[in-house]
Amino acid sequence: MSRTKAREIALHLIFEMGFQQFEDENLNNRLDESIMASISGDIALYAGKLSDQQTQYIRSVVKGVAGSLEELDRTIEAYSKGWKLNRLSRMTSAVLRLAIYEMRYVDDVPVGAAINEAVELAKVYDTDEAAAFVNGVLGSVARAEFPDKPAALETADA
Repeated sequence: MSRTKAREIALHLIFEMGFQQFEDENLNNRLDESIMASISGDIALYAGKLSDQQTQYIRSVVKGVAGSLEELDRTIEAYSKGWKLNRLSRMTSAVLRLAIYEMRYVDDVPVGAAINEAVELAKVYDTDEAAAFVNGVLGSVARAEFPDKPAALETADA
């Protein structure tokens, strides 16, 4: 399973945070091998054993997003011109939270990769319009916070 698939599982868990308070126990339960196997028949993404590196990545970003939620939400509202967070779908919010967290705090994820992956996830789990919105918000964040990495924006597409 690739980093892309691990990111997708992390997105599912971040999305779930929109419905309930984050607890470490929930994260541990969701990443339990037997739980993953039990839902793999319904959701192919969960088939196969996660590597230690993938599990560590998922735990790290999900906990990181949970711990930085207010900061991430302020950033989303600041760069979502004319949009309040409560007007966005929960999936769009989850995608943006994950991507902004990766852009800021995950050293081995280039800014452009975080944007591209977020846009692709929005296309899969939301709408093309949401993907374009995600691309625009993340592009604005990248230009404002990472001006020394302009090439990263060239790889993002809506």
